[in-house]
Amino acid sequence: MTDKFSNYETRLDQEMSDLEANAFMETGYVRLGRIASSSELVALRSRIDDIMLGNVKYDQMPMQLDSETGKYGDVPGQTLADAPSTLAYRRIDELWRDPVFLGYMQQPLFKSIAARFIGTEVSVFRAMFMNKPAHRGTELPWHQDVGAGWGLDANPITTIWTAMDDATRDSGCMQLAPGSHKAGVLSERHFPTEEQITRHAPPAGCIHLEAVAGEAILLHNFLLHRSPVNTSDQPRRAFSVPYMNASVKDVQSGRTFPVVFGEQALIPEEQVANS
Repeated sequence: MTDKFSNYETRLDQEMSDLEANAFMETGYVRLGRIASSSELVALRSRIDDIMLGNVKYDQMPMQLDSETGKYGDVPGQTLADAPSTLAYRRIDELWRDPVFLGYMQQPLFKSIAARFIGTEVSVFRAMFMNKPAHRGTELPWHQDVGAGWGLDANPITTIWTAMDDATRDSGCMQLAPGSHKAGVLSERHFPTEEQITRHAPPAGCIHLEAVAGEAILLHNFLLHRSPVNTSDQPRRAFSVPYMNASVKDVQSGRTFPVVFGEQALIPEEQVANS
């Protein structure tokens, strides 16, 4: 089954509609349309390339190389220092530290979504670049973006995922199980059992979430999703941000997380890379 996939004009409406909010709560996801304009896409792609190649550096920014086998269990640990220069990174975190990505995260539509589901004081657990290089990438099994593995005292429910390239079946687009978020947290370690997958993600009820470059999709964190490797000639890059209440804490350290909306919100112009 394939979800509706079409070329969107850049969205101008900066408020989330009741129809979109209701669809999100019913299915666990909603297409927001093309949010990033062509110029914004160029800026985001150029910036992430500079970060991967070491032209722009941030102290201790977590960066993770892709697996050599395509298997999730073979993904190496994150690199925090002396990261090699390559465009083959699988994942880069803490992009709230970068003014280009922070500016994109703070646009009015996303603020409207956060206000509806979270409130006025909003932080982000992570601001994450995900990459499936051409003819590579790592297969992600069925999972939820919640649970004890995140180490939070409350589970976020809203993630905004933006396609930085066209995401197709060949390039490893996400596969979703609409409505599976209604089952709640299935596993505190993210990954459900085979029995739970059979029950909540039957093949006939799942969709391939193809997307156009610049399109953003609001995802419920309890929603079951997965993605295969990229078998195409083009990369499949994306930017994923879970928004949550600014009061949410790390259960071990007690610290809160970077605020993007509210009185203490980060300011893009104040985020500076290493010289």
